[in-house]
Amino acid sequence: MSALKRPLLWLLAVALVALPVVAVVEGWMGGEHWPLRTLRVQGELQRVDRARLQAAVLPHARRGFFAVDLGDVQQAVDALPWVEHAEVRKHWPDVLEVRIVEHRPFARWGQDRLLSEHGRLFPAGKLRVPAGLPLLDGPEARVPEVVALYNQARAQLANAGGVLGVALDRRGSWSIALRDGTRVVLGRNDPGARLARFAPMLPQLAAQNPQRRLVRADLRYTNGFALIWAKADASSPTTNNGSST
Repeated sequence: MSALKRPLLWLLAVALVALPVVAVVEGWMGGEHWPLRTLRVQGELQRVDRARLQAAVLPHARRGFFAVDLGDVQQAVDALPWVEHAEVRKHWPDVLEVRIVEHRPFARWGQDRLLSEHGRLFPAGKLRVPAGLPLLDGPEARVPEVVALYNQARAQLANAGGVLGVALDRRGSWSIALRDGTRVVLGRNDPGARLARFAPMLPQLAAQNPQRRLVRADLRYTNGFALIWAKADASSPTTNNGSST
């Protein structure tokens, strides 16, 4: 190879590498020349608004097949209500594909968030929250513990009218709210064991007091519990102490 041909070949190689970059910068591969004409959405969408989805994708898709930034599109879709995760791909010659996994709400969490079936917290905002969800609350780092106690309570208190929610307060104290208005206080230590001891007794206690509603059960005692019952003919409660066996 002659000394003259070698520099020419190097220049040609550099030009071939640089040409696509220059083309994008100059708009040769932009939306006017290589437009994205089809938005393909995959996933079982029940709550994601398709109009809002299209509005989020359109500004990015206008850049065209080669210039579109898939990371930017994914970030825009992830920010939409009810979207738990999104994946974005493009298919030659003009297709932008968005695969979406929706949040499936398992419970309300505190005052302004929801908990998905995958254990992820997301803001409720102005979303239409499905009716009948349990109300859970506690530190974000202890979501699995709160869910575990709720599942235990739901199973062991199935004959007590149902569980409305479970809460772990800032002091580390556990409590359970039943759908009939009863509050079961478990305290800080061994909430699962305390619930397991008390749950079989609750139907018996209710049967022994058919004219009164149990307002509060305090299980924080080592060898017993304290019960507060509502009077049959008034809203003011009375207190009754019992011992667990």
